[in-house]
Amino acid sequence: MPNKKTRALTKEECKEIIDTMKTGFTGCRPNNRVATALVLEANLGIRISDVLNLKLNDIVKDGDRYHLDITEIKTGKKRVFTVPLDIYSYIQTYCINNGIKPDERIFPITERAVQKQLKIVCDWLGYTGVSTHSFRKFFATEIYKKNDFNIILVQQLLQHSTPAVTQKYIGISSKEIETALNKHICLM
Repeated sequence: MPNKKTRALTKEECKEIIDTMKTGFTGCRPNNRVATALVLEANLGIRISDVLNLKLNDIVKDGDRYHLDITEIKTGKKRVFTVPLDIYSYIQTYCINNGIKPDERIFPITERAVQKQLKIVCDWLGYTGVSTHSFRKFFATEIYKKNDFNIILVQQLLQHSTPAVTQKYIGISSKEIETALNKHICLM
């Protein structure tokens, strides 16, 4: 279960963590596998446990689109959301470059290994309050902002039970709600 202090990343932080993980630094070798797993969490919004169990076969062609066909480990809920073509191509290229067959796990590593590598990178960068779950929160926050603050959309993508759970999850405070309402005044 994620720590309550885990925060969403900004786009800049997300990029810096991924880039640093890919290039490494003194005392820390590059780790493209972990970086790629976190990129998928940030772009698909699925939990790291589901990312680490993902197989290329779990992404199904549906006409001219692709969609995830998995059951979430934490909730047991079926997940069949669309996977954008760019993300599918990214995953497919990663699998080809690393000799991963369609029926094999793309990331045969543990959550603990990912968390450990992420902690090393975040400590080096000086980031606090970051865990793998920060990438899912980044996804949720970005979708929320880029889609006219549509909390119902984010709720559906995260498969939360209520909009209130999603609001709490992405940290929408009553002050932010008040500010949004004041910005929206439209007297006729």
